[in-house]
Amino acid sequence: MNTSDLEQPSPPVEAIVPRGYELVLPPGWVRIPLREGTKQALEKVLFSHMGQVPEGIPRDDAMRFRLNMRRQLEKQARAAKRNGGLDLYLPVLPRGGIFLMASFIVAEMPIGQSHAVPPQAVIDQLANEDVPDGAATKVDVAGAPALRRAYRSTLDEEKPSSPEVVQQPTLSTRRVEYVLPVADDPGRWISINFSTPGDGDIDSEFTGVLVELFDAVVGTFRWSYE
Repeated sequence: MNTSDLEQPSPPVEAIVPRGYELVLPPGWVRIPLREGTKQALEKVLFSHMGQVPEGIPRDDAMRFRLNMRRQLEKQARAAKRNGGLDLYLPVLPRGGIFLMASFIVAEMPIGQSHAVPPQAVIDQLANEDVPDGAATKVDVAGAPALRRAYRSTLDEEKPSSPEVVQQPTLSTRRVEYVLPVADDPGRWISINFSTPGDGDIDSEFTGVLVELFDAVVGTFRWSYE
């Protein structure tokens, strides 16, 4: 089981609010904390968990591969932190000689922080919003109402165009986002955001299995009070 801490505001003395959350990760997945300890976690991932390199990469290129991976992971971690990220999760062990291209981020959301909005009202409003090329569904997470949004995205949609940027081939991804209120802490919300290009075909059975794996991980989500 993986445990993560939440930043603690100053709730009323009588309120008992979660100190963090817990979830069960699939084998080969790790957590990268984004508020503190990020550098140490990346070092551990690169030099402890990534002892293996994908098939087809010569042994002499192993260090170059790890350094390249480090740059990519640091860039991903910085972007996630800028967007309110608490933790980044990703697979670090190869399956069948390849590394899975997938990740998910747990982040705080600025919903109702200026005043306490009833969670069900927020869920209802979000459920009625249009999800381009996707759908929103009301679900339960950790015994409370939440929202699941699933949609497709491309690299062109995620990055603003600029004449100085060399255009790259578009990369389609499957994305799933869960939105849920922090238990017993009115006005605080988190999201759990998953993204994967799968095997290059976002409609393939393999990509669908990765989405199902993420849904199963969210099904283990629990608030921690210790």
